[in-house]
Amino acid sequence: MTQQRLSELSGCTRQTIMALEQGKYVPSLSLAFRIAKVFSRGIEEVFSYQDG
Repeated sequence: MTQQRLSELSGCTRQTIMALEQGKYVPSLSLAFRIAKVFSRGIEEVFSYQDG
């Protein structure tokens, strides 16, 4: 899946997807759930929590 397609399906910009992939952006809970839904996965399967 392309960054553009993921951004369209999850309702954010391609720049946001790029920043997520690079670890430069922490998504809102709402966006995290929308991205997980695109992949038909639970949020914990798509994202991991790192303190600090």
